[in-house]
Amino acid sequence: MAKKKPLAIIVHGGAGPDSDHIHKNKKGYEKGIQEAVEAGYKILEEGGSAVDAVEAAVKRLEDNPLFNAGRGSALNANGEVEMDAALMRGSDQASGAVALVRNIRNPISLAKAVMLNTQYRFLGDMGALEYAKKIDIRMEPSSYFITEHQFDAFSKKREEEFTSSDRIGLDELNARMHGTVGAVALDRDGNLAAATSTGGTENKKMGRIGDSCLIGVGCYAKNKTCAISGTGDGEVLIKNVIAYDISALMEYKGLTLQKACETVVLERVKPEEGDVGVIGVDAQGNITLVFNSERMHRGWRTSANQHGVEIYKKK
Repeated sequence: MAKKKPLAIIVHGGAGPDSDHIHKNKKGYEKGIQEAVEAGYKILEEGGSAVDAVEAAVKRLEDNPLFNAGRGSALNANGEVEMDAALMRGSDQASGAVALVRNIRNPISLAKAVMLNTQYRFLGDMGALEYAKKIDIRMEPSSYFITEHQFDAFSKKREEEFTSSDRIGLDELNARMHGTVGAVALDRDGNLAAATSTGGTENKKMGRIGDSCLIGVGCYAKNKTCAISGTGDGEVLIKNVIAYDISALMEYKGLTLQKACETVVLERVKPEEGDVGVIGVDAQGNITLVFNSERMHRGWRTSANQHGVEIYKKK
């Protein structure tokens, strides 16, 4: 009897500093992560593709107002929602990405459609919105995306900047809120996929694009090496080309997935640079979850009976 090939899915709900909001909603975050894991794993178990599995997992997190993606997206400096997302397939490295999209319920599904149905790899702003309408991607009114928590965070940030002379003129990208969501998966055919989605940082400059929708930065997949989804300070991930760097260390240096992730996140990125976290899986079903921050919402399940949901570092 032939041995079944390994299956694996890992999801994250953002890496960064701890907060009272996280403590108050710890069970809700854990439940949301678990639901995303199960949604993705169900597809894998039924013989579905890694691409469909990561989309399903990320959609669950985009629909959950606790996470900074889709419905729970942060508000920019104009009090508006601008979302980014990307998806990549490891078998042929096809990818799709969207940036600065509004009113799209699930940006990750739009990114997938760009990958599967267009000659392009990246659509932004109004062009992405026009394409979404053309293919009947589900839309929602602006009010759907503005949660009470995100509006409070936006209001507080604006108040701080207006009342503190020390803060006036500082770049809004210093905002300390990271809630990117992502997923990586390995399917029955040995194919990998990665997906990442975000609402960005609160009070960000209008038009700011972070790491999540940049292939090789916040999202990367190659069957020969690994699938990676990143989170944390977007500008730090961009500077270090995090996801591709991990893959390159595996391909050209022969490092294991775990060692490559540790090298990039814990050694190459200086602690003072900012928060970085990654989740990854390789074609053998090995998984990794590495971060340098106080916490990273994360969950995983594999056919080797590995499973769990965690927010903080293991003691």
